[in-house]
Amino acid sequence: MAQDILFDPLLPWPLILGLAGAALALLALQAWRGLSGWWLRGLAAFALLAALANPALQSEEREPLSDIVLLVVDESASQRLADRPDQNAGALAEIRREVAELGMELREARVGDAEDNQGSLVMGALSQLMAEAPRARIAGAILLTDGRIHDLELAPDLPAPLHALITGRDGDWDRRLIVRNAPSFAILGEEFVMTLRIEDEGAVPGDLPERAELRIAIDGEAPRSFMVPTGQDLELPLTLPHAGMNVIQFELPEAPGEITDRNNGAVVQINGVRDRLRVLLVSGQPHPGQRTWRNLLKSDPSVDLVHFTILRPPDRNDGVPVTELSLIAFPTRELFMESIDEFDLVIFDRYQRRGILPMLYLDNVRAYVERGGALLMATGPEFATAASLYRTPLADILPGRPTAQVVETPYLPEISELGERHPVTRGLEDEHAPLPQSDAPWGRWLRLIELIEDGGQTVMTGAGERPLLMLDRVGEGRVAVLASDHAWLWDRGYEGGGPQLELLRRLAHWMMGEPELEEEALRAEADGQTIFVTRQTLSDEVGAVTVLYPDGSEHDLALEETAPGRFTGELRGPEVGLYRLREGDEDAVIALGPAAPREFEETLASGTGLEPATGVMRGGVMVLEEGMPDLRRVPEGRNAAGRGWIGLTPREAYLTTDVTVTPLIAAWLFLLISAALMLAAWLREGRR
Repeated sequence: MAQDILFDPLLPWPLILGLAGAALALLALQAWRGLSGWWLRGLAAFALLAALANPALQSEEREPLSDIVLLVVDESASQRLADRPDQNAGALAEIRREVAELGMELREARVGDAEDNQGSLVMGALSQLMAEAPRARIAGAILLTDGRIHDLELAPDLPAPLHALITGRDGDWDRRLIVRNAPSFAILGEEFVMTLRIEDEGAVPGDLPERAELRIAIDGEAPRSFMVPTGQDLELPLTLPHAGMNVIQFELPEAPGEITDRNNGAVVQINGVRDRLRVLLVSGQPHPGQRTWRNLLKSDPSVDLVHFTILRPPDRNDGVPVTELSLIAFPTRELFMESIDEFDLVIFDRYQRRGILPMLYLDNVRAYVERGGALLMATGPEFATAASLYRTPLADILPGRPTAQVVETPYLPEISELGERHPVTRGLEDEHAPLPQSDAPWGRWLRLIELIEDGGQTVMTGAGERPLLMLDRVGEGRVAVLASDHAWLWDRGYEGGGPQLELLRRLAHWMMGEPELEEEALRAEADGQTIFVTRQTLSDEVGAVTVLYPDGSEHDLALEETAPGRFTGELRGPEVGLYRLREGDEDAVIALGPAAPREFEETLASGTGLEPATGVMRGGVMVLEEGMPDLRRVPEGRNAAGRGWIGLTPREAYLTTDVTVTPLIAAWLFLLISAALMLAAWLREGRR
């Protein structure tokens, strides 16, 4: 119980003070005049003023509250190395026991790996604990950690000591692989340099070799090994093998005695892009659709276009002197024999045999395709004649042969059943809004060169379901045949036009091997720890995707068809690392998590970074390897840490359960005392 004297005035304090001043003035006047009872009158005035102040005795019933100790246990990835979990468990049990013996309350929080590679957010957890506890009851805070905390700048303002108990061993050492720089994209065919470093830290054994084995694997293939020096930057020249995402994996074998091998590897994902695509466009003669191809290719800033139009064949005899001709000679040998492999795509636009390109040159075009080149034939009526390019060595690689018939009738180009699943033509209707008065998705074409399908894939059909657009793979290269020269009608808006630009763009990019337009592909994309899988196929169905986890376990992922020829699915990766996916003949690799997780950038325990935060309230940093410190009560303002002990400050907080207020003297008694004193003063002065 606690007691206090308080005042509950019957009148405002300013009025009481004014009355007191008037009473003093009257008393001073009485004393000056020599009245013998002035002091009795002063006592009477004091009694009246005391009655107005109304003094009372306040009694409180108090219930003492226990002091609170905050404990944050770091259980992040670096705290799971070596015997640190055992150190954590032993220290935690001892802290619980000693806090209970001191009669204090322990509040705990456990911290794992933060999302988005933020590391160990211990101070954030401590701030949360502190927000949930009354500040007046906090006797101290303890951090059970390896000292590798990634939010030290958020240390809260504690009213009591902060201590850190550090796990780990003095003899720990670690080897880690550091990726100094890694581009997010690189140009195909051009060499770029990555900088790596192999760093040894801690109590490194004296007999450790100065060189280490570095294994490098691309897209999950068999790794190649190199012996490289440690402790210095390594410049590694690389060239990406293909367009799209390239996954490069670096790995160091585990060295004897190192604390962990989790930071011995790194996975870097680099997007391979083409610098500038070189396209050779050969137009056999001027026609309305010629500018369509030129506009398409010139509109793409990443395309270098070389365009020739045969305006004057060599057999033409019109009597014009050669010196007056402004036309340049067609560099046939340079283009088709010496430099053809420099082009990513060759387009013959309504070209026919005219004695300009010898059979040897056209045979070299065939060989160019088989070596990995791309050939697009945009045909016209001349393809159905005896001068057709089909009557050349190119016939060996073309997917269709002409019947010599040219269909001159309006027809609506349609996507074939196979074309509905092919990425070149799938969803092409959505790329064009038809006219309101027409139910057709686009306008009609007026001419078709009849072809007989010899192979490949027919993705669009014309009049009488004849092949209109045929695609094929030959050797390492690709071939496409467009059996009409009227694609330009869509560009001009005839009968509402059509998605001419999108069709030709997709066609050109498919021929140049863009990964997004592959008809058979397995792709994986990551968003955090979620993998989104897409299987593109021309088949009606696909099997489950087999996913190989970083720990070697396998999981089958069933896919659902979300669009014709497109099957998708997703799964949650349980850990960071490289995931391999396989379905049929297609495979893919994807890396989850950062190239170098923040938790493993520094794995050796150290409390140095915590000393400024603990020193504010005279706390301490203790190493558990030297033994668990004792917990003691320490008065506020004294040192809270010493050899083998850490201190907690008692706060003596309490809860008031009852309050009683009792007047010291009843009001009538004050009046009686005041009247008695005034009577005594009158009697004394009357005797005089």
